[in-house]
Amino acid sequence: MSALPLSGIRILDLTRVLAGPLSAQMLADLGADVIKIERPGTGDDARAFGPPYLKDPDGKANNNNSFYLCANRNKKSVTVNIASAEGQEIIRALAKDCDVFMENYKVGDLKRYGLDYEAIRAINGGIIYCSVTGFGQTGPYAPRAGYDAIFQAMGGLMSVTGHMDDEPGAGPMKVGPSIVDYMTGMNTSIGILAALYHRKVSGGAGQHIDVCLLDTVIASLSHWLQIYLVNGKQPPRRGTWGNGGMPAGMFRCTDGELMLVVGNDAQFTRTCAVLGAPELASDPKFLKNNDRVTNGKEIMAIFAGLFLKNTVGHWLEQLEKAGIPCGPVNDFAHVFADPQVRARGMEVKTAHPFEQHLSLIRNALTFSETPVTEYRYPPLLGEHTAEVLSSKLGYDAAKLDALKQQGVI
Repeated sequence: MSALPLSGIRILDLTRVLAGPLSAQMLADLGADVIKIERPGTGDDARAFGPPYLKDPDGKANNNNSFYLCANRNKKSVTVNIASAEGQEIIRALAKDCDVFMENYKVGDLKRYGLDYEAIRAINGGIIYCSVTGFGQTGPYAPRAGYDAIFQAMGGLMSVTGHMDDEPGAGPMKVGPSIVDYMTGMNTSIGILAALYHRKVSGGAGQHIDVCLLDTVIASLSHWLQIYLVNGKQPPRRGTWGNGGMPAGMFRCTDGELMLVVGNDAQFTRTCAVLGAPELASDPKFLKNNDRVTNGKEIMAIFAGLFLKNTVGHWLEQLEKAGIPCGPVNDFAHVFADPQVRARGMEVKTAHPFEQHLSLIRNALTFSETPVTEYRYPPLLGEHTAEVLSSKLGYDAAKLDALKQQGVI
């Protein structure tokens, strides 16, 4: 088995909460040595985002909650007070020997501490310095703070998410998970990997990467936003309706719901046969996909009545035999019980000091030659401070103890 793709890459990670930590975790999964910098005492803001927390064997309160656990495996945690001169010197000393410097502070904050791009580049000309913010490094909103839900609203995602205007509960709706954070984390990883490649082929030149949540959510709207750019019209909220083939959406059955997407005319003919209404396929109002889009409410209402005649299991079995894309509407318990999910190993186990078999979500990438197989538990706060500062900077026990007494680490 070959070494992981990013073996030998060292990353100094000053990011907190979700988008930045998710990116650093991705890079750590791929083999990078990620040193996570946290505030002494409190650590990453995510540690205080509420329960559930892992249960300490001694019954003590702790800061290892689900929000933190989902984004920080395979890293080393080092506590440093960057507001102190000594702490700033530690960061600069570590940065001298790093390939990547990641941060998600408000624009200008790190300049006060001498940890901005220009300062770090002065001591490490090849550094890839990546800034992850809400609004980016430029523009009138650059100094503002923000979280995922704000960008779902401002970037237009909420405007096209939710029930249709003529349905109960209509109106803009937030997507459940912090999806903009996740997408920003992926963009951050792509940017860092591209910059590392550029450095390799350009003779060692580093650069500053500016990634932000607002840009990410706007770009993610893809064909929805392109509709507006083509015809100047706001696409309506469509509830669970699909985005191409018709009919497509969630249908209630006698014992639950399923999701159906009829992608082309041949699939529509086969679906009508499964539902016991083959005559629908020759109805001029539904003959072609464009016809079904034009008469979408009518065909969706007809299908809704037909699906109510039997169970989810019955319809899924028949639709799958006919080659129609469909699936159950699963809750999380059903997701992890699904045989396909189990076969793909999406739940992985790792030993944690508080829990012998801690479940984590596996990395979604599958490599033939360099598989991600190691899932080290998200570190306890400051767990690796002494190890990193002694091995990387040569600090002895007396120096470490003095810094701890001063509140620097």
